[in-house]
Amino acid sequence: MWMWRLFALVALLAAASLRAEAAAEQRVLEAVKSPAITVVHLWAPWCSNCQAELKAGGWLKAIKDNPQAKFYFVTVWNNGEDGRAMLQKFQIADQPNVVILADPGPRTGNGKIRQFAGLPLSWIPTTWIYKGGELRYALNYGEIRFDVLQQFLEDSQSEWSHKGEPTLAQ
Repeated sequence: MWMWRLFALVALLAAASLRAEAAAEQRVLEAVKSPAITVVHLWAPWCSNCQAELKAGGWLKAIKDNPQAKFYFVTVWNNGEDGRAMLQKFQIADQPNVVILADPGPRTGNGKIRQFAGLPLSWIPTTWIYKGGELRYALNYGEIRFDVLQQFLEDSQSEWSHKGEPTLAQ
């Protein structure tokens, strides 16, 4: 009987973990449908590249310079911890256009996620910029240059249309 109870407890914990994972991802999937610009930043407080980005002050500046954009800081590979303390240290956590979420998955092993919101995840930090449900930019290589991020945010505000421009002659 105790084995059955143990099995039931393990199954319940596993199901809760999956629901939590789905909850963070679901929030992001809903958020990126917004007509406004949405930035999804996947990171972890133990990651030296993520720390370097925060120390440089670029995230705080980008957040303050773009109040119309919503920034989702999602920790991954951090055993469910959201990294809020580190974001508070760099004055990011309390900004009105910042949302902090955490994927509950482990840092290593078979449970480590390899995709998030339908996109591959192989490196952090990773930053995605959306507008109206469309992925405008995906920066999957590590530390970001904030002048490039700002340019991408500005470009993402456009409609990206070539209507009225001459076409190439065939």
